[in-house]
Amino acid sequence: MERKDGVRRTAYRTAAILLAICAAGLLAGTKGGEREKGVGTLAAEQMEEAMISLWCPALSFAKSPSDGGVMKQLCSLFPVLLFYGQEEEIDLQSESAGTYEAIVRAEGRDEYTQGLADETLDAPETSGGRVRVDESLQKLLEEENGRTGGEESLQAAQEEGREGAGAGPDAEEAGKQEEYRWDFYEKYDALLEEFYAVDAATAADESLLNLDALLGKDLSIEKREDEEPQILIYHTHSQEDFADSVPGDASTTILGVGEFLAQLLRDRYGYNVMHHLGQYDVENRDYAYSESLPALEELLARNPSIEVVIDLHRDAVAEGTRLVTEIEGRPTARFMFFNGLSRLRKHGDIDYLPNENLADNLAFSFQMQVLCNEYYPGLTRKIYLKGYRYNMHLKPRYLLVEMGAQTNTYEECYNACIPLARMLDLELSGADFGIRP
Repeated sequence: MERKDGVRRTAYRTAAILLAICAAGLLAGTKGGEREKGVGTLAAEQMEEAMISLWCPALSFAKSPSDGGVMKQLCSLFPVLLFYGQEEEIDLQSESAGTYEAIVRAEGRDEYTQGLADETLDAPETSGGRVRVDESLQKLLEEENGRTGGEESLQAAQEEGREGAGAGPDAEEAGKQEEYRWDFYEKYDALLEEFYAVDAATAADESLLNLDALLGKDLSIEKREDEEPQILIYHTHSQEDFADSVPGDASTTILGVGEFLAQLLRDRYGYNVMHHLGQYDVENRDYAYSESLPALEELLARNPSIEVVIDLHRDAVAEGTRLVTEIEGRPTARFMFFNGLSRLRKHGDIDYLPNENLADNLAFSFQMQVLCNEYYPGLTRKIYLKGYRYNMHLKPRYLLVEMGAQTNTYEECYNACIPLARMLDLELSGADFGIRP
């Protein structure tokens, strides 16, 4: 790709130089006014004709020696051709306000995946690195990890005004369906194929993505006895809605989905959860991450007890794509974990967007992906890696979730919060120790 870009830039610069020579010849020819044409003028005219036929035949109507029409056109094209294609040569390390703004804008509108083929992000429901869990192994896992009752139905929670989503004593939660054989994923290529989709412009390598780094971190937390918040849910893009969202009803948008997830974590699993309803993308989506950052920094400074941050979004996909599966008889939106690496393939690390928590961010999403795949095969898509930061530097346990897409119903996304909350509890409580080899 870089070689093609270089050839393209060389071609544009060559054309610009030739146009400049042509323009200079025309200028010399027209300065003589009505005087007899010399050799230089004739040569300039011949070059003019050649350049018009080669580069800009559409401008031939403007040829007029008296007003220098072609020369003006050529001169106007010169800087365009000379610098066309150079935008990719911007030095991200330079202290330039313009460069920083370009990065911020790209970050703000960058995580939608509608330009990708569906199979790019489809996580396999089974693979050579997994084994099915039989009844004897299932019983052993249940004894080790414990069993508790399931959640109230979504309909009941909605009828109660989404005030709570308590546990129903008669329902049962699904056990683990598959287990990973980790020796299969010691090779980077196998790990990448099973778990990740990497944006073409993003640099990822074995220094970040390896089993020791991803599975070697204990990210569990202690549930608090007081009322201080320990989990924050917020929405960089608060205006995202669904196929059947009701205009003016925030409960049918990503904000309502976030509140349902918060209630599940509070009432079902006993965590102290703060749901922040700040809106940072009302006027312009492009700057949502930079707009939300000061407010989040202030909020976290006021609440140092917060250990987990969840930025809940919904994706945008091609209109024919439906991210839905069925869990316990309920239509359930499929979701995706998303990581920003602050690193581009061409430029390397982006100094503007440092993230000292990157390794922990990656471990958190990876361990969550493993749990989802083992308990609910097919529920998640592959973890998507892109090149910017997305405010993930704020906490080690920072999770960016793309919950369904614009083609899902909000009920499907509410339903998806049920297994997501359960997997969060398994991860944060450290209840499923089988995740670590």
